[in-house]
Amino acid sequence: MSPNLLKLPDNIEPVTDADEEIFLVYTALKQKPLDQTGPDGFHGLGHVDSRQDTLSIRFELTAPSQPTSSGAAESKSASRSRKGKSARKTRGEETSHVIEIELAQDKTALRSRKGDTGSVLWRASIAFAQVILQQHRFPPSNPLVDKDLFRESHVLELGAGTGLLSIALSACAKSYTATDIAPLLPLIRKNVALNFAGWMQNTKPPEGSPGSNISVEELDWETLLSLPPTRRSLYYPKPPEPNAKWDLILIVDCIYHPSLLPALVETIETVSTAGKTWALVIVELRQEDVVREFLERWLNKETWRLFRMDGFLDLPYIVWACQKYA
Repeated sequence: MSPNLLKLPDNIEPVTDADEEIFLVYTALKQKPLDQTGPDGFHGLGHVDSRQDTLSIRFELTAPSQPTSSGAAESKSASRSRKGKSARKTRGEETSHVIEIELAQDKTALRSRKGDTGSVLWRASIAFAQVILQQHRFPPSNPLVDKDLFRESHVLELGAGTGLLSIALSACAKSYTATDIAPLLPLIRKNVALNFAGWMQNTKPPEGSPGSNISVEELDWETLLSLPPTRRSLYYPKPPEPNAKWDLILIVDCIYHPSLLPALVETIETVSTAGKTWALVIVELRQEDVVREFLERWLNKETWRLFRMDGFLDLPYIVWACQKYA
């Protein structure tokens, strides 16, 4: 994989001071009033709808040069299949594409299992997947991720929760490994199986089939932090290709509790390879002090270059693209 997997704007300045960065992003947030109350009535948490056992997620992708009218979009959505449902024309004429994903939630665990936040879907994952899928299907002149290099990349997601991103983005990558704490792995596997034929809790479809490049593995940040540094490499999952290293680490809406920050930062540092690994950190701006502490801890590692990707997602989301250097 080339170090050019992520395409940064020309003359972009790195983030070097946590206090300055926090001042800038939260000032922008205050200037853009938002209603952050979800359909389940919770304010500012970011759940999609924690009342539902299952959710149907629909990504509508449209060629920018040919906006699709509502009537045309409706007629194109008539052709669907049980697994990997989509609406499309022939590739040469394609102006729109629809991806539908069925997702189970464990709303009981959210309320009964202490510290459980991954058993329901969060809006940040949908917002991020929408833009990545749109750019992958209909590449703009300045995409964040190089489409061809993405196809050859090994992706590791931390805190995968319900597994939405592995289902949505696995077709874009060479391999996709979704990780989380052990109690959440059955939910991720269930959701992958709901969307890919031949996927069961312990069985994958044949190689080359949709979803066959997804792995679901345990990676508990606090367990990793508790291990001696010399033993940590034996704990975390590796890419399926022999001797390969992770090309891209995804950290989507994982910054919410200060007690987890030391373990999260150490996990990102441990699983990454200097000169190769990129990380994308997507944050919903909630508690200012928690986001500041995360940035301080990561910048203090002095092994990463951090860049804020303005305009990639709308507020209240912030995206940092980060590259580990030697």
